[in-house]
Amino acid sequence: MGQIASLASSGSTNRRSMSDAEWQTRIDLAACYRLVALYGWDDLIFTHISARVQEEGGHEYFLINRYGLMFEEITASSLVKVDIHGNVVDDEPTAINPAGFTIHSAVHEAREDAGCVIHLHTPAGVAVSAQEGGLLPISQTALFPYAQLAYHDYEGVALNPDEKQRLVADLGTSNAMLLRNHGTLAVGRSIADAFLAIYVLERACATQVLAQSGGAALRAVDPAIVAGIAEAAKKVTHGGGGGQLAWPALLRKLDRTDPSYKT
Repeated sequence: MGQIASLASSGSTNRRSMSDAEWQTRIDLAACYRLVALYGWDDLIFTHISARVQEEGGHEYFLINRYGLMFEEITASSLVKVDIHGNVVDDEPTAINPAGFTIHSAVHEAREDAGCVIHLHTPAGVAVSAQEGGLLPISQTALFPYAQLAYHDYEGVALNPDEKQRLVADLGTSNAMLLRNHGTLAVGRSIADAFLAIYVLERACATQVLAQSGGAALRAVDPAIVAGIAEAAKKVTHGGGGGQLAWPALLRKLDRTDPSYKT
């Protein structure tokens, strides 16, 4: 624990220079990074999670990971604050992954409701994104993202600013997307909602790959049930995104494992 905190503190931001609201967002975002690592969804130092922060006067900035840190090393103070163009605005200059922020800035800029954006490269997520049929309605878990899942065709490493308008057009109002031949993406009003969205999408992809490995024909859920899943989802999440129901328990899980994400 101490070694991780020491590594992450290199170039960390001064807590006294920010609002309580920003510090809480930093804690939640650092927790999200740690949870992604805990569930085995990280990809060394690659992939990204970003969150929107608003300063006095209405200025909006975004928090993202410092390039070079493993997700299990990320802390609240090690997160980097950037503007919508990816320019670092923290006192101490540091590097972020330019390809990562191309994707995230596109979504944040187009969607006012995008408080958090998560992008992953898990084996199951990439495997399903490479299948012509994409996500299939073969499990209860799959039905929740399936009902509003978006797709975006692969255009190479995300360094071309022109791709941003095509990505957001494909995403539309959806909160879950398969980036073809690339991975998964989830959007949430809060970090908690985004995490739950990516959790369900990743679990659905893993279930599909496991079901396909059995070699038997797959049984799809009745289309009438699929059509009613959005209404059912509202009931089981008490009318919201559902993230706030699970988030406190997830934080308790992290605290039992390693609470250094809060530093």
